[in-house]
Amino acid sequence: MAQIQEIKAQGMDTKKFIEEKVEEISSLVGQGTAINALSGGVDSSAVTMLGHRALGDRLKTYFIDNGIMRQGEPQKIVDIFKKLGVKVEITNAQDEFFRALKGLIDPGEKREAITQTFYKDVFGRLVTQSGAKHLLQGTILTDVDETVAGIKRQHNVFEQLGIDPQSTFGYKIIEPLIQLRKDGVRKVAEALSLPESIFNRMPFPGPALSARVIGEVTPEKINTVRIATRIVEEELSFTKAFQYMAILHNDRVTGMREGKRDFGLQIEIRCWDSVDARKATPTELSYETLKKLSGRMLSQVPGVVSVTYNIASKPPSTMEAI
Repeated sequence: MAQIQEIKAQGMDTKKFIEEKVEEISSLVGQGTAINALSGGVDSSAVTMLGHRALGDRLKTYFIDNGIMRQGEPQKIVDIFKKLGVKVEITNAQDEFFRALKGLIDPGEKREAITQTFYKDVFGRLVTQSGAKHLLQGTILTDVDETVAGIKRQHNVFEQLGIDPQSTFGYKIIEPLIQLRKDGVRKVAEALSLPESIFNRMPFPGPALSARVIGEVTPEKINTVRIATRIVEEELSFTKAFQYMAILHNDRVTGMREGKRDFGLQIEIRCWDSVDARKATPTELSYETLKKLSGRMLSQVPGVVSVTYNIASKPPSTMEAI
């Protein structure tokens, strides 16, 4: 496959880019129907608006409720896009995703299980129901780079790995943002009149909160990391950091509660300064901020007895744990 020609955010003509991509989508889909999955992240949101401009009601947009999103996420995103004139249908697939993840520990296997469940099972069903021949998705250049380099298997990368979506899943994939990195996508999203809560939204992984559970992913563990995530996002929003998150470790550690031994959970907090996610350094948080985070984790997240802060840069670390 030919090398992807990067379009850098600096100096990019967003109006021209949008016009070209709208025309490209319209030409590829023709008079047919396309579908896309909206997660609420800036990538999928920008693709949704590009597809909506190109196809109108012939773009069927779904929010896949996989059971591993943040608290209240599905309805929140549906409401935002309703105000923009885009109808989004929520599809409940929680049971399917947890069945696929059951018993898996290896990070690569977990990501692959999510990929197959998402594209083959859930979207395969939606494609059949809608009659769509094309899927629009928000793959960006960093996703491709990390997957091809073997750093991590991004769930939305196929052709660059020699996988033909048409024969594997039954539909073609259109990737309007594949020449951009995150800073370029933000410029496009703003030019598409998306609200700042979307175009400046913190990156969130395709595997959602499962990327923040080390070891087997269960509904109970997701609930734990969901509470921890809410706390981190509330306490660190003032930092304007590129990304921040809570990681639930698999190993239990010894703690004490009410004078007794408590074999409990460990939460790792990560907060990153970065431009495009290729390189990142831990944000220098004050001790008072870390102390407040720790206090809330210990008092509000059931079972937590240990809270740590990651101070390793990327590379060799990565931004997500899985």
